[in-house]
Amino acid sequence: MKPRKNGSLLGVLATVLLVSVWGCADFDQEGASFCQRNPRRCGEDTTAPVITQSSQSAPGVQVQGTVTLSVTAQDEETPQLTFSWEANVGTVGVPTSTSTTSEVVWTSPSCVPAETVATVTVTVTNSVNVSVAKTFTLTANACPTPAVSAAGVHTLSLRGDGTVWAWGFNGSGQLGDGTTTDRATPVQVAGLTSVMALAASEAHALVLRSDGTVWAWGDNGYGQLGDGTRAQRTVPVQVPGLTSVTALAAGGSGTTGAISAHSLALRSDGTVWAWGDNSQGQLGDGTTTERVTPVQVLGLTGVTALAASVSHSLALRDDGSVWAWGNNNSGQLGDGTITARPTPVQVPGLTSVIALAAGEGIGGLGQSGAHSLAVKSDGTVWAWGYNLSSQLGDGMPATRSTPVQVSGLTEVIALAAGDLHALALKSDGTVWAWGNNSSGQLGEGATFGRAKPVQVSGLAAITALATGDGHSVAVSSDGRIWAWGDNSRGQMGIGTTSTRAIPVQATGLASISALAAGESHSLALRTNGTVWTWGSNTYGQLGDGMAAERATAAQVPGLTGITALAAGNRHSLALRDNGTVWVWGNNDFGQLGDGTYTERSTPVQVPGLSAMAALESGLIHSLALHLNGTVWVWGNNDFGQLGDGTVTSRTTPVQVPGLTGVTAVAAGAYHSLALRNDGTLWAWGYNNIGQLGSGASGIQSTPIQVPGLTGIVAVASGNGHSLALRNDGTVWTWGGNNFGQLGDGTTTSRTTPTQVPGLTNVTALNAGAFFSVALRSDRAVWAWGANSAGQLGDGTDTQKTTPVQVSGLTDVTALAAGTAHALALRIDRTVWAWGGNRYGQIGDGTASIMPVPVNVLFP
Repeated sequence: MKPRKNGSLLGVLATVLLVSVWGCADFDQEGASFCQRNPRRCGEDTTAPVITQSSQSAPGVQVQGTVTLSVTAQDEETPQLTFSWEANVGTVGVPTSTSTTSEVVWTSPSCVPAETVATVTVTVTNSVNVSVAKTFTLTANACPTPAVSAAGVHTLSLRGDGTVWAWGFNGSGQLGDGTTTDRATPVQVAGLTSVMALAASEAHALVLRSDGTVWAWGDNGYGQLGDGTRAQRTVPVQVPGLTSVTALAAGGSGTTGAISAHSLALRSDGTVWAWGDNSQGQLGDGTTTERVTPVQVLGLTGVTALAASVSHSLALRDDGSVWAWGNNNSGQLGDGTITARPTPVQVPGLTSVIALAAGEGIGGLGQSGAHSLAVKSDGTVWAWGYNLSSQLGDGMPATRSTPVQVSGLTEVIALAAGDLHALALKSDGTVWAWGNNSSGQLGEGATFGRAKPVQVSGLAAITALATGDGHSVAVSSDGRIWAWGDNSRGQMGIGTTSTRAIPVQATGLASISALAAGESHSLALRTNGTVWTWGSNTYGQLGDGMAAERATAAQVPGLTGITALAAGNRHSLALRDNGTVWVWGNNDFGQLGDGTYTERSTPVQVPGLSAMAALESGLIHSLALHLNGTVWVWGNNDFGQLGDGTVTSRTTPVQVPGLTGVTAVAAGAYHSLALRNDGTLWAWGYNNIGQLGSGASGIQSTPIQVPGLTGIVAVASGNGHSLALRNDGTVWTWGGNNFGQLGDGTTTSRTTPTQVPGLTNVTALNAGAFFSVALRSDRAVWAWGANSAGQLGDGTDTQKTTPVQVSGLTDVTALAAGTAHALALRIDRTVWAWGGNRYGQIGDGTASIMPVPVNVLFP
């Protein structure tokens, strides 16, 4: 028995020894990867770091601003920790970190959408990729409801992102863009974010920011800007000493140098403050003394709303009563007299009022006068004052010094008063108009006046109204701006000065965040996650379910939550915020990746793809970059451009083998590029003219490194040429060069990278079929190569073998290039395009070649 036991023990020991040897062999063969799977056997740390301290400089912001966030963490086994920061809204700057601490500055957006909580999350990771996270919650101002204001011959629009846009006459700087140049399409008011309300007179404007401060610009001859001076301002200035404001009103006449102008502000305590011209007592302080800074309106409390015309003012109190003061030559104060009042008087007999409006103009006999409007809680409208153009809507042209009911109008919830006409918004979203109609401002398709309300043609789901001298403006529930009437100064915002007697959409209010361009079609991503397309549509590449080309942008239906775009020759791709990929257009080679060769005129999901981070497309193949740094490809593979070691085309995605740590991809006609996180560049596919940069030629069906290139931060590719941006701001190119697209001053093709001479401080690249574009740090754009369709944007059609600056284009943040056209996104989120336009791919409503940039029109 004992010998048998001894033998068994020796066997066990031998087995243990053998297993140990095998374990060592495993470790010797696998090294670090073995330890990653078996951390405890290698004695490595398996516990997460601990955040020991955190702080934020403020709980949040009232207007767009910054908050500094910091954390301190420790890990007993890992002295060097890494920190990463991410925000769900707004942006985080470059962190300042040590081995155990990290600090970052969060910049809030202009506003935060309703029901969205602003958060910033920091993730702390140790040497074996075990992490812990902390989320900071920040308060921020909510986004406003879109609104409009108009006066004279210009218009202001408050967008849902808290920015203000203006168009029309600008002789006094009333557009706030720093110039006195008229604008027929919207421009952003300089330096204003987090705006909640606005008001306009003929020559000056006011806005209310979410922190309760008031900002003003335009003419200031009467001190109506409230800054203590009479100096004209072409950009906004703050009205000093005025806080806790909740509403505004502005009155005035005269577009270049006001004849009269004053301003009103309602504070949260229910008091009213006024400044500017006071010759008719319109400031309500008991005097006729002009004021260049705000003074309180006497005896008025509990106010909830305001209105102002040229020289009279109205206030609505919380008890539903209406109070008026100032000029009364047409009975516009409604007190039964024509006596001016330097302090507020109650409009008798008017109760349960919920909204007000006031207007003033010159009638057909040269007589001038003002009128006032009020809507009651029962939805009826009441009017008083000047009426020679029937702007009181009671069916009679007689002036009224006490309120009369507007004929046949019920269920009204809001009003606007022009010089000689008026608008009413009903609860069903329709708009009704009456009064003077000489410019078509009633919007019914005719130009004769109406003594009683008529419905404005074709408008529904309207949420806000405004009127100028002879034009009208409305905002629909989807944020679109509609305008009609006089357009002599471009005040309708449609890009022309043609008068319209029925509503048309104002253009240019794009709020674009990303661009893509195909052979002859273009795509834009709005900040709300919707996609807009225009140009050629033969293969359904616009995604609208039709095949008709479009010369202006239209929304791709049913596609929301999009974060990135790409375009192939005749197909389109979109990345959703859930990491899925959606495609549409031509599919002859399986480039849509849906497992078929069926053309799609509306978006379909690419099956099997999730957690994607970026997209790219070649002529007829597509690429997707995964969050884990791998690359997935599908479509045509005749030249190995899918990089999977074959020349077999794929109708569903396959992974590019052996390629990891990728941060960006690019695609040419039949070749592909990948940038890795170590700054190296890898290429595969067709190499007939050196586009892979390897010095060789032929087909390369798996990735190879582009020799001699390091420190690369961005890549781009044309049909048969490639570009790389180094971290020193220089640009390197290789491949086909028959049109000078390499930018080296020759038309000699290059099989290895060569530097583009004289081009420095570059921050972004893109390439069309046979031309290249680059964005410099000064936000100017440079281009070179083919130019037969004006795609270099320099005003000529002459090819260039060295970079030339794109004409008149500044403040650019992003680029895209198609076969022979290019797109640029400006810092104001407008889009500009130039080059070939046969199919309307420029998006300006024409089919004419554009050798210099023009504004893309968006509804």
